[in-house]
Amino acid sequence: MKTYFKEQEIDRIIEMALEDRTPFEAIKIQFGLSQGEAEKLMRRELKLASFKRWRKRVSSKVGVKHRLKSTHETTRFKCSRQRAITGNKISKR
Repeated sequence: MKTYFKEQEIDRIIEMALEDRTPFEAIKIQFGLSQGEAEKLMRRELKLASFKRWRKRVSSKVGVKHRLKSTHETTRFKCSRQRAITGNKISKR
């Protein structure tokens, strides 16, 4: 496990962990954090109530955060409504 993450990396890990469709495997691939390590980071970075709410939601949805158990047929990590970023400018609707 990488012991030090930049603030932007921590924010992205938290964002990915909070998304229901992003599996823990994606966090492992991109940042080298296992599920347990991601949970430790979440516990450290979130308020206690926010962490408990997130943990309860993740625990109640068996298989949602694991790619092999998930019912989603997608293999990509981004939302289908996400626009492409070109030239460092975010496309507007």
